[in-house]
Amino acid sequence: MSYLRTFLPWIVFAVLPSGSWQWAALAALVVAVAVMAQQVRAGTGFDALIIELGSAVFFAALTVIAFADPHSGVHDYSAALSSGTLAVIAGVSLAINKPFTLGIAKRTTPRELWDLKPFVRTNVIITAVWTAAFALTAVVLALVAHAGDAHSTTATVIQIAGFVVPMLFTVRYIAYVQAKAGQVAR
Repeated sequence: MSYLRTFLPWIVFAVLPSGSWQWAALAALVVAVAVMAQQVRAGTGFDALIIELGSAVFFAALTVIAFADPHSGVHDYSAALSSGTLAVIAGVSLAINKPFTLGIAKRTTPRELWDLKPFVRTNVIITAVWTAAFALTAVVLALVAHAGDAHSTTATVIQIAGFVVPMLFTVRYIAYVQAKAGQVAR
């Protein structure tokens, strides 16, 4: 559920009709701010809100562009820019040794595990996979947009895959790491 909440603004933007992209950007901005506010009120630290903060900044900028010029060329590349922005946010989180998944994982992991090397390493790997998936998705979506199919079913499927594949990896990798840790503990 944490990942769904984290990426909710991006999902909102992706599912709203592309012909109303300025309203989709505004809705995503409102959702990003609401999710962040709710999480801060719940006591979530900013280290667990890396994607949410980046989302709010991205959708604030996109909203301004979309309302200033609804026919902007940015519209056709907005899906690629979205994935590219997520790749940059995730990549920067790795570069500063604060993998974005670490903050999410801490929400459901006992505090005594937070500083252990295997826990941190697991989140570095998971964040790296998300970063790669976002970057690959951005490139493919940019190629699709360049071919004139930015708002096609193909583009939608690519966007969905860009989230589903790393999410499935995350679930399976965590299960693998937990199973392996269970074998070592015996």
